Amino acid sequence: MGQEIQRLTALAVTRASKLGLYADGAGLYLRVNRNGSKSWAFRFTLRGKPREMGLGGLTKVTLADARKKAADARLLLSDGHDPLELRQEGEAKRAQEEKLVAARSMTFDKCAAAYIAAHEAGWKNEKHKQQWRNTIETYVAPVFGNTPVQDVDLDLVMKVIEPIWNKKTETARRIRGRIEVILDWARVRGYRSGENPARWRGQMGRLLDGSFPDFF
Repeated sequence: MGQEIQRLTALAVTRASKLGLYADGAGLYLRVNRNGSKSWAFRFTLRGKPREMGLGGLTKVTLADARKKAADARLLLSDGHDPLELRQEGEAKRAQEEKLVAARSMTFDKCAAAYIAAHEAGWKNEKHKQQWRNTIETYVAPVFGNTPVQDVDLDLVMKVIEPIWNKKTETARRIRGRIEVILDWARVRGYRSGENPARWRGQMGRLLDGSFPDFF
């Protein structure tokens, strides 16, 4: 880049105390903050717009580390990439992967308990509250209560509903509706993705071929 690089020394970095930026060269700066803390920043211009990417605090990133990070960023720039954008994309991807890993440990039973705990205060009818718990514990938990909520599919839901559909139709309808609500809650909370296998206006309705009243 035609700039003098490696202007700073380890001693200079240690002694720097005045608020501001200290240039090491080629876009790398040591920043001294108002509270005395120090951090590294890589400044660059891309498509005519100034950009700044933090490289970490001095307590964790040494001068040598910061130079290596800045060199990597310059290499990406030379290939036409935005190092800050790539890092943000990488962080978002890692966050999503971590979320999916966490979701694997979230079973249907845990989601059901969390949903009930979050909503039962608004259910004034004590019998209604107990029915929610009883139907989940009696009919659903033995079949797929310990299954990761992401893995609950149509076959599992049908294993709960189909055996009681003709004998206890009203109960089956309520259970189906409650499963649907819990799975929707789990999707909104990020514990599962995709279609809701318990939704009536879908495969379940065609398989069971009946009407669906209010499940509450």
